[in-house]
Amino acid sequence: MTDETETLSLAERLAGQIRDRLIAGELKPGQRLSEAALSAQLDVSRNSLREAFRLLTKDGLLHHEANRGVFVATPSMASIIDIYRVRRLVECRALEQAYPHHPAVKRMQAAVEQAQVCLDAKDWQGVGSANMRFHGAIVDLADSSRLNDFYARIAAELRLSFGLLDDPQLLHAPFVPLNSDILALVMAGKAVEAGAALDAYLQRSERMVLAAFARTADKSK
Repeated sequence: MTDETETLSLAERLAGQIRDRLIAGELKPGQRLSEAALSAQLDVSRNSLREAFRLLTKDGLLHHEANRGVFVATPSMASIIDIYRVRRLVECRALEQAYPHHPAVKRMQAAVEQAQVCLDAKDWQGVGSANMRFHGAIVDLADSSRLNDFYARIAAELRLSFGLLDDPQLLHAPFVPLNSDILALVMAGKAVEAGAALDAYLQRSERMVLAAFARTADKSK
C-alpha cells in the first residue's frame, strides 16, 4: 500500500467521523470548523484533515471560503426537496419489502425506545439522533452496503436541514409516536401499509422543514 493510498484511507475515515458528527447534530449549518481544534480532537495531521474536508466538500456537506476557512454547509430549498424525494424512493421502498424478523427491525425498535426516553427527558437532540437511527435502520432492511453508504450522505444533509429549525421540539416530538406506529405495522407483517404511512410521514416532515427554511430566509433579509 502506498503512502498516498494510506492517506486517502485515513481521510475517508476522518470524513466518516465528521459525517457522523453531522448526523448526530453536533455540527450546525454555517458553523466554522477550526482546523487546529479538530485535528487535535481527532489526533490527526492537518494535511489528512484537509483531505477529509475536500471529500466532504465534494459531497456538499462543507464549503470553503477564501481567507475565512471551512464551514458546514447550509442546505438550500432545492436540496431539501431533493433529499425528501430520495428518502421516499429509498425508505418507503425498503419498508414495503420489509421482513418482520429482519435484524434491522430490532434496531428500529431500539431507536423508538431510546427516542421515548429522550422525549420524556426533553432531550431534543437525543430524540433527533434516535430518529436518525430509526431511519437508518429502515434503509438497513434493504441489505445493501452501497445503499447504506449512499444514505449516510443523505442523512448528514438531512440533519443539517433540521438544524434550520429554531424549535427542535416541534420538529422531533410529533414523530416519536409515528415511528412507533410504523414499527408496529412492520412487526405485524403489514409492510405495504408501513410504506404508505412513512410516505405520509415524510410529506409532513418535508413541509415543516421547508417552512422553517422560509422563515430563516425571511429573517436574513
